[in-house]
Amino acid sequence: MARAATTTDAFNAVAEPRRRQILDLLAGGERRVNDLVDQLDLAQPLVSKHLRVLREVGLVEVREDGRQRMYRLNGRPLKAILDWVRPFEQLWSERFDQLDVVLEELKSREQDDDGPDHQEHGRGDHPE
Repeated sequence: MARAATTTDAFNAVAEPRRRQILDLLAGGERRVNDLVDQLDLAQPLVSKHLRVLREVGLVEVREDGRQRMYRLNGRPLKAILDWVRPFEQLWSERFDQLDVVLEELKSREQDDDGPDHQEHGRGDHPE
């Protein structure tokens, strides 16, 4: 089966790391394309290309402000991604709980190993 074009949905659009960076920046508020260019340290045509893809899937909206184009995040299309990820939350939570148990066991062992019965000799604490 052929891979879907990146402009078909939010899943494919956010698969590109630079687009996720743009979304992160826009989550902080509306920005001009030149602000994004400066913050991403990318050429303006490349940033504009990514913005076009994000606009086509509805993740970014644009408005004219005089001669400037202002871009802002539209989070509604991200809901499809959230809905898809949500069932995995319980799995992640269970895994983090298991990790907490393992870390506590390791911490407990480390404290036991540092106890008085396991001190190193030869530090000058004991006469020779």
